[in-house]
Amino acid sequence: MSTIFKILVSTIFVNNYVLSKFLGICPFFGVSSKTETATGMGLAVTFVMVLSSIITWALNKYVLVYFDIEYLRTIVFILVIASLVQLVEMAIKKMAPALYSAMGVFLPLITTNCAVLGVAVLNVEEGYGPIETIFSGLGAAIGFFIALYLLAALRERLELADVPKALEGIPIALISAGLMAIAFSGFAGMA
Repeated sequence: MSTIFKILVSTIFVNNYVLSKFLGICPFFGVSSKTETATGMGLAVTFVMVLSSIITWALNKYVLVYFDIEYLRTIVFILVIASLVQLVEMAIKKMAPALYSAMGVFLPLITTNCAVLGVAVLNVEEGYGPIETIFSGLGAAIGFFIALYLLAALRERLELADVPKALEGIPIALISAGLMAIAFSGFAGMA
């Protein structure tokens, strides 16, 4: 139980994939202008990240390693992630058309979100079992969601602030993300 807690705390705060490993930056900046779209993207990435973690772990252990074809790992992992993204995209399009249009091109880009692939690859490289893999994926997804939502909330507040003209938009978002990364580095001693 302590290992699972350590994995969760580590992936959410200490080794946050966005703020310490700098993976998943494209959707992090692309969908973080409003908290509603950040929430939708965070939930979609959570679903894809957790499911892809366990599916890729199983495929790696029972197919790739068994047949000694580990060199196909990246291709297989990307195919799994792409399939899950298609399921999420169809579900959001059907259930929440407004969210689907607000997320735009960034929803299909979850397929190429390096954070999702990074979690799957690092789970295998760390030698995690199935339970650790699930919680690593969940922790990474929660960490991504927290970082995304915090930046979206900051950007909404910054729209109302008196920001110098040269820093409006993405420049102030980059500065805010840098400050968030510094703040999250304060968790380094926790795990």
